[in-house]
Amino acid sequence: METLPLIPKTRPEVNGKNAVKEKGQNEHEEVDAVQEAMGALGKWQILICLAISLVKFPVAWHQLAIVFMAPLNQGYNCTSPLRTLTKDQCLVDLNGTRLPCDKWNFERTIFPETIISQWSLVCGRSHYANILQSILMFGILLGNITFGSLADRFGRKIPLMISVLLQLASGIGCAIVPWFPALLILKLLSAMATGGTMVTSYVICMEMVGTQWRAAITVLYQIPYSLGHMSLAGIAFYFRHWQHLQLAITLPSIILLGYWWVVPESPRWLLAVGKQQAACKILRKAARVNKTEDKDIPEMVRKHCLHQNSRKTASDHGASILDLFRTPNMRIKSLAIFFNWTVCGMGLFGMTQYIGQVGGDIFLNFAVSGATQIPGNFVAWWAMNKLGRKITLIVSNTVAGLAALLLITAPQNAAWLRLIFACFGIVGMSVSFTTVYLFSGELFPTVVRNIGVGTSSMCARIGSMVAPFIVSLNFVPWLPPVLFGIFPLVGAALALILPETNGCTLPETLQDGEDFGKKIKKIKKTQKDIEAEATL
Repeated sequence: METLPLIPKTRPEVNGKNAVKEKGQNEHEEVDAVQEAMGALGKWQILICLAISLVKFPVAWHQLAIVFMAPLNQGYNCTSPLRTLTKDQCLVDLNGTRLPCDKWNFERTIFPETIISQWSLVCGRSHYANILQSILMFGILLGNITFGSLADRFGRKIPLMISVLLQLASGIGCAIVPWFPALLILKLLSAMATGGTMVTSYVICMEMVGTQWRAAITVLYQIPYSLGHMSLAGIAFYFRHWQHLQLAITLPSIILLGYWWVVPESPRWLLAVGKQQAACKILRKAARVNKTEDKDIPEMVRKHCLHQNSRKTASDHGASILDLFRTPNMRIKSLAIFFNWTVCGMGLFGMTQYIGQVGGDIFLNFAVSGATQIPGNFVAWWAMNKLGRKITLIVSNTVAGLAALLLITAPQNAAWLRLIFACFGIVGMSVSFTTVYLFSGELFPTVVRNIGVGTSSMCARIGSMVAPFIVSLNFVPWLPPVLFGIFPLVGAALALILPETNGCTLPETLQDGEDFGKKIKKIKKTQKDIEAEATL
């Protein structure tokens, strides 16, 4: 894992509007060897992060393509030769006895062939379509955890390449497999690969740049997902056969194989595991490309590692997901951020589905739902830097929650008003999603950062799995908006207990993670006591 300075009492921290700095801090200032060697942000980091962000296009495509591959509203008629005239498309009437229909004619005006029409997933087999969607979300969840753990143990680059290869192989397999059970297995593998690329690629980006550029890189990382969401509507418009669409969203991953030569291993992880020579080689190249002033990189790396080893404890080796809950402060922060990830997954995915109930062209509606997320990314960028991560998360959750609740007050015939409220809900959730990505990456210490971000993303997948069931509760019209409104407001309330991370050095060890957010109170109390004594 990477190594970062401890968060001592003498180090400046940001907590809301207050920044605390003690005298004598510069005398004991700790150096971030990675940032000092290559700079906070330069040409090298920009090129690497731009390349890495492209992985979000296939992430969006594979995660959302099920909307076009298995549209649940596809029409069909029973064409069994035994069928008599009846309104029920799932039964046939044979001499007064109703039997299950065994052959259907599907509506193919929009989609010539879907997963539903190819395997007749209707009537008694309709639950298989729901299983397919559940497996997709579960696979992403499993991939987040699996590849997040692998990245903490074996580095960021190798798990990323494995996930890209798995995504390519399983995606092609999905398009040509002739059996539905085999499709389920391959979709699970493809979803795992998608989850793997999500978590490893983000951590690589975040560990490349300085603290003041984390918000910008997070936004840059999210925009390709929104663009992928929008572009999927166009791809599906031209490739309407589900197998052709599957190939169209899979084959571009061949380009990502070039990551082996383009994307380096994270120098922070190399330093954390003691591979100083490999880290120096990457830092020299980065410094050369960024044209930073000549520095003694090996000496900085040596001091960095000495400081790291002096503060590591036995618990930092072999850290696991249990370490996120082992100590009280870390446990509270983990539960609060996990709940907010769940809310983001449920709210964004659910509101995107809910906006589709407005009616109209499926391709246009899908593109609009993706386009509304892009302004949210830029709003998040500005807000996270100006207001901080904590306030941004609270405000965006509140906006999303209130917008969803206002849907209850909008008349059913006022489609434009309901569309506006739904779009505000989506924008609010997109801002929250971008914020929690960065927030969680800064809250968790280095030794469990991939596990923490992976588990967080897992919570988002759980929320995404719940979202369709909430949307399906529309037999009580006010119930879905109420649920989509209440949960973000609860998330905003829980965000109040989280510490601000804007401008802070990333916590490194498990002890750093436990102390983070507690040190500020101690410093403030000490300073207050000093001032009180001075007035006596």
